Amino acid sequence: MRRILGRVPALRSLDRRRLRDGALAALVPVAACSVALAGLTSWVGTGRAGSPARIRVTDGRVLLPSAGVPETAAFFRIANEGGSPDTLVRITARDVPGEVTLSRHRMKQGNAAYRSVIDSVSVAAGGSLAMSPSGVDLTVPVPSDEWRSGDLVPFTLEFRRSGRVKVLAVVVRPGSVSLQ
Repeated sequence: MRRILGRVPALRSLDRRRLRDGALAALVPVAACSVALAGLTSWVGTGRAGSPARIRVTDGRVLLPSAGVPETAAFFRIANEGGSPDTLVRITARDVPGEVTLSRHRMKQGNAAYRSVIDSVSVAAGGSLAMSPSGVDLTVPVPSDEWRSGDLVPFTLEFRRSGRVKVLAVVVRPGSVSLQ
């Protein structure tokens, strides 16, 4: 019996040491999780976490086509005021024949430019896209009815997450307004 009773104080100090070491080992992940949880809580509190894309389309302009030219260009300003990115994937215009295409203009050596058709363009969360003649724009087939300055052309811009946005673009003479 003496042997067993003699070991009890040694076991008690060993148990305290193990308990202290175990608590210290658990403290690091608990502290890391607490910091992460505090960060996520503040992110959610600002209203940005998981909020959907909120697309706003403004400043629609269609260039008045030159005589005999089968297509012209259209430009919009697109703002994403939401917390998630979105992508413009399709454009339609009911008053034009054929398909409206999304294009990107690129420069070659010697100041020559060319247009390349693109399938989509992204709009970052909290970001914007200003279509311009030197960047992204829409290539629009010219209808048989003649457009005049000031005419309104209805467009539907389709976004991957936000769905369809209907907007009007005004026909303008090239050089009469800034498209940048």
